[in-house]
Amino acid sequence: MSDELKPLREWYDMWGICVAAVDFESARSLFAKDVVSFGTHATFFVSGIDALQDGQWSKVWPKISDFEFLTSDLIGAINDDAAWAAVPWASTGYHEDGSSFDRPGRATVTYRREGPKWLGTHTHFSLRPGVPPQSFGKP
Repeated sequence: MSDELKPLREWYDMWGICVAAVDFESARSLFAKDVVSFGTHATFFVSGIDALQDGQWSKVWPKISDFEFLTSDLIGAINDDAAWAAVPWASTGYHEDGSSFDRPGRATVTYRREGPKWLGTHTHFSLRPGVPPQSFGKP
């Protein structure tokens, strides 16, 4: 059975490892330098990989744990050198008092292919409705 979305699942798996390890440098290699993103901290959008790391990743990744993309539930499409994929994710967040809470959400990424490599060109992250909007990190 062919899985035409396998490259996108693998891309999300690699990114998930980066998020869980708070490995910004490796994550940056998965994205176009001109990426545009929306997220839980970016008010409207951030433009460029530096702004994405500073405005979104650095404010979230160090304050959560147990992050993973649930790629078995991925949906998407590939059309020549362009693609998109959406996937739910799971993580643990922390209230100000240090107690933990489930922090699930969903993400959508658009891609362009450069040679054999897919690069993220747009990301949109959102928490599942009702999830506390801020994590304060492990005590």
